[in-house]
Amino acid sequence: MKNILIAAGVSVGLMSGAAMAAGPEIVSGPGADPQCFVPWSADTKYFQWPKKEGPYRIAVVNGFVANVWRIQMIQTAKAYAELPEIAEHLKEFKVVSVGTDMAAQLGAVEDFINQGFDAVLIDPNTPKGWDRVIRLADQKGTVLIAFDNQVETDKMAGVAQDQIIMGVQGGEWLVEHVGNKGKLLEIRGVAGFSADQERHDGFRSVVEADGNDFEVVEVVGNWAPGDSQKATADAIAAHGHFDGIFTQGGSNGTVQALIDAGHPFVPMAGEGENLFRIQIAEFADEGLKGFSYGQSPAQVAIALKEAIVALQGEPIPQLVKIPNPITDFTRMVAGEDYFPDLETDFFAANAFPPCGLNFTAPQLMAQTGDDQN
Repeated sequence: MKNILIAAGVSVGLMSGAAMAAGPEIVSGPGADPQCFVPWSADTKYFQWPKKEGPYRIAVVNGFVANVWRIQMIQTAKAYAELPEIAEHLKEFKVVSVGTDMAAQLGAVEDFINQGFDAVLIDPNTPKGWDRVIRLADQKGTVLIAFDNQVETDKMAGVAQDQIIMGVQGGEWLVEHVGNKGKLLEIRGVAGFSADQERHDGFRSVVEADGNDFEVVEVVGNWAPGDSQKATADAIAAHGHFDGIFTQGGSNGTVQALIDAGHPFVPMAGEGENLFRIQIAEFADEGLKGFSYGQSPAQVAIALKEAIVALQGEPIPQLVKIPNPITDFTRMVAGEDYFPDLETDFFAANAFPPCGLNFTAPQLMAQTGDDQN
């Protein structure tokens, strides 16, 4: 699959001391905690680093922090790091956000490696350009784990959801509820990010398939409610009526734009924001038949859990596959799929029982989305 980590096929040997530049050894599975760290495919190889004595110094290097998802991801990282069973393994934990500049992100990761951090978790700004950082990490014995967006390399571990399948699921659901022709609005994320491209590719693979006759109007919403609301309003003003909508994020902003413009509610496939799911529950009978897939901010907690395991010398899959939690207007349950009493926006899919993760809204909202230096 494009823009995800591809399983490495060559053993590089487990070294120590000055020879550690070889990086992790490629070993056979299964690895540690196989119910949580599920390999991406049957061909996924396993990484194993030399065991280090804890507690550890671990950093999270985020890119931009301009939407609810990124803020909640940072809150999740901080909340998870404070749990007693995790905190006991941490000597130092830092979180930084560097914006969308790739050079700034590369520099931040290199800085943590040179400071002697044991592991760095990265939400990559772009899928390419990581070779230099990986070489430095191998020289220093630092564990690198990408999450959310992924990188095009066979030499870095990663935690990911299948972004292409998200687009496919949204497209298939819309075809089921709109039919195989009409005008669709597609609201994309941040340009240049692998998650945006893969969701787009998955969605288009369905709606542009033989037998379908859709006109698709494409706009950019940057995964943010405000941007998505404006992009939707502009699209309605320019193109009139839409028969269905696929959005990558900022979903509740798109619904608000429909309301403001007096546009009839139509079937809509969107992200896992709590406010979007509240809107679906409120307006489903008026035509807002909604489908909600979840790109969970709790990925960062799985990456942190995996980094600790890797530093303890246990094998981990090169790429861990997290299931895509989905729901729609026919089966949403208040208090489980969405939280009607929560006024602050929040991504609702945050429970991963196989990993022992289930974050509550109060637990996350007690944290900030600021850098932790």
